[in-house]
Amino acid sequence: MSKTVLIVEDEADIRALYSEVLRDAGFNVIEAPDGTTGLDRAAEGNWDILLLDIILPGSDGVNVLKKIKANPAINNKPIILLTNLGVEHVINECFEIGADGYLIKSEITPDKIVEEVVNYLGIQPKSGENTQQTENTDTQPSDN
Repeated sequence: MSKTVLIVEDEADIRALYSEVLRDAGFNVIEAPDGTTGLDRAAEGNWDILLLDIILPGSDGVNVLKKIKANPAINNKPIILLTNLGVEHVINECFEIGADGYLIKSEITPDKIVEEVVNYLGIQPKSGENTQQTENTDTQPSDN
């Protein structure tokens, strides 16, 4: 069974990039372009991990986080903050509310997004096309 990532991110290019790399890695992805839509989609509960931008239109990430953590049906799922902020007090507030981690968007690569999601979910990465096989190819010289 595939795991589902909910991405709440207002920057369309970033949201599309994260969605693409996560889908390529075998995840289902649900997207939301703002906090209000993100909260609605989160309340449906059809996700396993949430990537949540802090600065969002509609309802900011801190408010979305508070509402999710107040909902016992979904408050035990991992929530990873996405930010370009270096504002330590906002990140600390989010950890006090119940965020599980944070990623600085300007410093993270697409591969690292997949790695972090896999780590937070505690799952093994899917075997991809980049997996090298170590079979014996029988390259012994001929006796002729």
